[in-house]
Amino acid sequence: MTPDKAKLWYFENFDLMKALPKEELIKLNTSSKMREVPKKHIIYFPEESSNSVYMIKKGKVKISRLSVDGREIIIAILGPGEIFGESAITDSFAKREEFAEATEDTLLCSMLYEIVHDLMSKDPNFGLKITKIIGFRFKKIQSRFESLIFKASDERVKNFIKDLANEEGQKTADGAIEIKLKLTHEDIGKLTATSRQMVTTVLNDLEKKNFVSYDRNRILIKNLHGF
Repeated sequence: MTPDKAKLWYFENFDLMKALPKEELIKLNTSSKMREVPKKHIIYFPEESSNSVYMIKKGKVKISRLSVDGREIIIAILGPGEIFGESAITDSFAKREEFAEATEDTLLCSMLYEIVHDLMSKDPNFGLKITKIIGFRFKKIQSRFESLIFKASDERVKNFIKDLANEEGQKTADGAIEIKLKLTHEDIGKLTATSRQMVTTVLNDLEKKNFVSYDRNRILIKNLHGF
């Protein structure tokens, strides 16, 4: 399969794009760029222009900001089928406020904001989907920052695990919830504005109470309502 055909196939099978007519997909195919990004490579920095929206074909991307005292706070870790850089849609003249970094070898497709705006104006269903994505992302970020302000550090870690279970957990045969993750304790600490040590302490405590068991590759939640 040629690179152009591979990219078109990806658009046709990307949930967000399925509603678009074939001719718009072909236009998008010719105007977008597919890009391989190696692990730990920065995709964009704060203060860069918000002129492109990105879709993840494979791999993982970390979106983060720096706190006032210089600590990294991870806003989200995104995977295949998700978009980021959506600030280009709402304000293409604004500067980026966050970092975007590939946490593993990643394949991205970038689209200029003019193309996305054109698609949104031509196809109301596509525009609605984009609006919902932006709204959901904002709501999630707002909820996380409220948690940082009002909840103790151990509660933030517990709530993060619960959210992860609801969003990505898979039921096992015995009724437990399995979360397969490639997040270190340091990553979880940055996602919850706590320390690696606090994450380890909370997980150890939950394991002692037989609420969870965990290793480097997964968290198995035996009693989601117990903590």
